[in-house]
Amino acid sequence: MLTVFHFWIKDKQHQEAAMAGPGTDKEYFSLRELFISEALEPMNRFLRMEASSSILLLLGAAFALIWANSYFAEAYTALWHTEFALHLGHSSFGMNLLEWINEGLMAFFFLLIGLEIKREILVGELSSLKAALLPVIGAVGGMIVPGLVYSLFNWGTPQMSGWAIPMATDVAFALGALALLGRGLPSGLRIFLAAFAIADDIGGVLIIAFFYTGELSLNYLALSGVVAFVMAVAGLLRFRSLFLFGGLGLILWVCVLHSGVHSTIAGVVAALLMPARGKYGYEYFYKKVNSILDQCKDPNVDACYWFSMLMDADYLDTAHRLRMASTEVEPPLQRLEHAIHPWVAFVILPLFALANAGVMLQGASLGEAIAHPVTLGIILGLFVGKPVGVFLACALAVRLGVASLPEGVNWTQVVAVALLGGIGFTVSLFISGLAFVQADLLNFAKLGVLMGSVVAGVLGAVFLKISTSQKRA
Repeated sequence: MLTVFHFWIKDKQHQEAAMAGPGTDKEYFSLRELFISEALEPMNRFLRMEASSSILLLLGAAFALIWANSYFAEAYTALWHTEFALHLGHSSFGMNLLEWINEGLMAFFFLLIGLEIKREILVGELSSLKAALLPVIGAVGGMIVPGLVYSLFNWGTPQMSGWAIPMATDVAFALGALALLGRGLPSGLRIFLAAFAIADDIGGVLIIAFFYTGELSLNYLALSGVVAFVMAVAGLLRFRSLFLFGGLGLILWVCVLHSGVHSTIAGVVAALLMPARGKYGYEYFYKKVNSILDQCKDPNVDACYWFSMLMDADYLDTAHRLRMASTEVEPPLQRLEHAIHPWVAFVILPLFALANAGVMLQGASLGEAIAHPVTLGIILGLFVGKPVGVFLACALAVRLGVASLPEGVNWTQVVAVALLGGIGFTVSLFISGLAFVQADLLNFAKLGVLMGSVVAGVLGAVFLKISTSQKRA
């Protein structure tokens, strides 16, 4: 309050000074901007944190657990099963709220994953075969062993449909934990985790596409192929409008939704077809910007009030032309990734957690629920199978000389990253909804995901601390 009062007094003083003559209002408005910046800094700092999305995910999951096991549990279930439909003439298209989130909003999550995958393959950690080999091998091992662990508990039963649940890694939680607890660790460790998580995402997408599809509709599948072909041709013809690709992506989503393939795959396909080059190169951009600035008249410093831009058509035209030049040189892939990332991280994923993490245990004791083969297979698959698979695959690759550890990274840190890979939250919950229709099995799967992810995260944090203390020693 003292800070606000201080800025209010200064604001009034400079407002009065601004009335006395030109030039002083610049200081007044810069002070107002400083006040706004100071007031919003805590929120800006929170949004800049790599772990901020993980915090919101955790809050959403915790609130869902409390709500689903409270006096208002029926309201929790009723809310997510509320029907929402779009009507156009005599035609209608409807799903319940949970389906809109899992089939619709989560397509944006998989779109973001697809954009990250394409960027990493083109210019990132997966662009070099040598650099990508170790995390890719680790990701493969981290998918095979958890599946085997789950199968040991559920082989020959209807619950085998959940074999892929413990295979996934939650990128936001894993990177967020490393950002919070891994200060002072080598940068190669974070790069290894990021590349490993991206490779793991590729495996998760392929598993959903090939093993969790319904009855295929060849007509809609053919239409999906036609739309994808149109998007590819548009990219080759140097169309760079996000509105065009957004419209085609929406049509692709509708076609894939009715094809029997899970609709979120449309997000990945659209991302892979998104142009990764701007309309023009950097050399053109450099010349264009210099040409625009050369034609711009020098501003009269004494008359630069805050409303100058609105009054002077030349200033407005210069700003518009600079913005258009920037848009033409920036790749649509990067523009789209920057546009949807905040919405996915701070809206869609927390909403998904709220809708899917509500485990209802009224019908069974916690001990009985944990002892169920589905729950036990997922828990052990995440915090035992995942790290064991990642570590053994990496150790074998290094031993055979196929790959090498990143510079400055030791095996204790690899174990820590492998444990963080056992945080399967988002994609594991997503696959749980695809694997199980029965409410009791779905609840057991959710419980296994939550408990396994928590244990893996805690153990990963412990090993990170151990590796940090070893480095200091």
